[in-house]
Amino acid sequence: MGDGTPLTFGKEMAEAVVRRKPARVGLRLKIDLWLFLAVFTLLVIGLLMVYSASTDYSFVVLDEDPTYMFRRQLLFLGIGILAATILAWLDYHIWRKLAIPMIMGTIILLFLVLVVNEVINNAARTIFQGSGQPSEIAKLAIILYLSVWLYAKRDQLSQVSFGLLPLSILLGILGGLIFLQPDLSATATIFILGGIMFFLAGGDLRQIAAFLFIGTIVGWMVFRFHPTGSSRLASYMVSINDLTQAPMHLSRSLEALVKGGWLGVGIGRADTKLTGLPVPPTDSIFAVVGEELGVLGATVLVGLFALILWRGLKIAQQAPDGLGQLMASGLSIWLALEAFINMAVIVGLVPFAGNALPFISYGGSNLLVSLAAIGILMSISRHSAREREKERKVFDAVIDLRRRDWRRRVSSPSGPGSTTKRTGR
Repeated sequence: MGDGTPLTFGKEMAEAVVRRKPARVGLRLKIDLWLFLAVFTLLVIGLLMVYSASTDYSFVVLDEDPTYMFRRQLLFLGIGILAATILAWLDYHIWRKLAIPMIMGTIILLFLVLVVNEVINNAARTIFQGSGQPSEIAKLAIILYLSVWLYAKRDQLSQVSFGLLPLSILLGILGGLIFLQPDLSATATIFILGGIMFFLAGGDLRQIAAFLFIGTIVGWMVFRFHPTGSSRLASYMVSINDLTQAPMHLSRSLEALVKGGWLGVGIGRADTKLTGLPVPPTDSIFAVVGEELGVLGATVLVGLFALILWRGLKIAQQAPDGLGQLMASGLSIWLALEAFINMAVIVGLVPFAGNALPFISYGGSNLLVSLAAIGILMSISRHSAREREKERKVFDAVIDLRRRDWRRRVSSPSGPGSTTKRTGR
């Protein structure tokens, strides 16, 4: 190494360590650490909130043991973590083969919901004793399928026969089956996700404008003529004009937030969940968070979802190909959208919707698909890190080769008094 002096040797060793340290870190982790920490924190908060919000509900409403819902959430969490781990280590390109079977299976499950017709709270959304909600699976399935399909047809999306028409048919089938349950919020989410994915894939602007126009007309008709939609819109308009006349869900949610103040009353000490807050472990759990953890805790929750969105879009930006970019963008936007809708309902920014708060609300289907989405994001992140590692190794090899070549070109002392001749080296 160089002239063999300790100073030169130490300098070159330091340079080697600096060059190889990022590589070793990448090999060791190969996941997005910030995304992992955000999801881990949300899961911990979610377990605390589900336990706090569900003990009375399990005992009084479900006539079960007070820890019934919490134990089920733990079970679903374990299954979800296992699924996320498997998906994180799978190559995300496998969805090219699985996207069609998954979307077909989802359509079959949505048909099965209507056949079973298990009505709970005036809606048939599950397939087995209140468990298994295919409309949640449909949200994940539509993102994965559209990622594969739009990436494969990216050069033909300007043609209506390859762009807007098949997209509208697919969204119409899925959205129509969910609408018949009825689940208006999931139906709207499916159409919003379809439009976002089409836009991200580079769809023709005229087709996007047509999609938005038709979607607005259909949405207005649903809220105008459908009994559930019209009642929710009417309640929302009443609360906008006079908050004292707000429906019970909104008024009790705002009451919980006011009681919580800046720092909250403490975990497990909220009383609004005991005095009429509708379904505190699921749709209204953000109100429980606001009361027990205060504005500070609610703000932290918002920040964690913003962090997931940022890291998801960062993973999309660094993805090795367009498929990974579409998939990562769609999944991260979906999780953030679900969270925004749930929290916006609680503070009265949008009409009532039944969207769960990802990683926080009680519910196996939502928790499983949310963790599956994180697993796929981690898979894309791992493959991006692997590609960067390959590029780094190639770059290091070229630099080392040029350095050796440069050293061979440097003339060494060869005079009569040189060290080489005196030592015979």
